[in-house]
Amino acid sequence: MELAFIPSPSSGVVYLGPIPLRGYAFCIIIGVFVAVWLGNRRWIARGGRAGTVADIAVWAVPFGLVGGRLYHVITDYQLYFSEGRDWVDAFKVWEGGLGIWGAIALGAVGAWIGARRRGVPLPAYADAIAPGIALAQAIGRWGNWFNQELYGRATDVPWALKITSDTDGRVPGTYHPTFLYESLWCIGVALLVIWADRKFKLGHGRAFALYVASYCVGRFWIEYMRVDDAHHILGLRLNDWTALGVFVLAVIYMVVSSRKRPGREEIVEPGAGDDAAEADAEAKDGTKDEGKDEGKDGTKDEVELKKS
Repeated sequence: MELAFIPSPSSGVVYLGPIPLRGYAFCIIIGVFVAVWLGNRRWIARGGRAGTVADIAVWAVPFGLVGGRLYHVITDYQLYFSEGRDWVDAFKVWEGGLGIWGAIALGAVGAWIGARRRGVPLPAYADAIAPGIALAQAIGRWGNWFNQELYGRATDVPWALKITSDTDGRVPGTYHPTFLYESLWCIGVALLVIWADRKFKLGHGRAFALYVASYCVGRFWIEYMRVDDAHHILGLRLNDWTALGVFVLAVIYMVVSSRKRPGREEIVEPGAGDDAAEADAEAKDGTKDEGKDEGKDGTKDEVELKKS
């Protein structure tokens, strides 16, 4: 007997007149805004200019979306190019299907272009934006809830996800809400990176590498629980092997980077400190001028009082 479960929405689309608001796309957009907002705060705290994170994100986000979709379509090509399938569906991003591995990889290319144009080091930018990316993933995973997809094995736990759709091979029932597990894990990853960065002053891309490594740990066991179709190699899903390989590379990077470039970058954006100094100087000059004017006015008032 089912005592409790997480209900699935009856539809992943809400219409405002003729305009469709898709839950999946909505979650992605909110996630991007959160990532840019938090990244901007962290960048300013590191000595960068306000707005730099958003300027670079203009390059990183589109590249990331394309990369995420490419990874999904390539690794699940049978969903779009096998017999009875319509290849046009490969372009329907709003229906779900973004691979984080491709999104990060190609998003990094876009970020590199944006960082190069702004004259800032990409590793420092990556460190600033890392917790925000984790939070964006946490929010974005709720898009899978709207689409009733990427759930785990059947279960009767109180927090089970109830699937009601029977399209595309789905079997209605209650399943492990792997989207929720990954969402919570990503929040934990964001908090871990923020804490470690404050305590150990991570620099030169090590905060980003910590985000990647810790995310891979969670993705490995969550991926193992999923029951959607996937390619398997030696008994493991493809994404499990990807998570394992990326984890090893991230750990190696942290170790090598800490030995070759210990500490944190002193300057993350050339000229940003000069702007702050000029603003302080202007504020001080304004205060001095006001003091002089007040002094002159006070002297004049005293003279007038003596005359009277």
